[in-house]
Amino acid sequence: MHSQHQPQKIQNPEVPIAKSPHVNDRDLVNDMLTLEKYMTSSYNVALDEASNYDLYQMIFSIFRETQDCQRKFFNLMFMQGWYTLEAADQQKISQTYEKFSNYTNQFPYH
Repeated sequence: MHSQHQPQKIQNPEVPIAKSPHVNDRDLVNDMLTLEKYMTSSYNVALDEASNYDLYQMIFSIFRETQDCQRKFFNLMFMQGWYTLEAADQQKISQTYEKFSNYTNQFPYH
């Protein structure tokens, strides 16, 4: 029988939040982060479909600002210990890299 490998958590010490039914700072920042992720995804679709160059440039400018906001919210949550990541297993990284590296053989140019 082999033991299950537990993924290593990457997290800063969590800033405590009082437990209550009321919206707290973590809830607000998490909501804003979720909204910014949704907006950047939507702007990305708009960029793919913009046929007018000036419109594309305007949407791209808004996209960059939105992406920057999303990153700031992510950094804030991570620094406060409210956002946890899992360290990737090196073997899985190597396998995935190898898999996608082999795809380059299928490209018509090298």
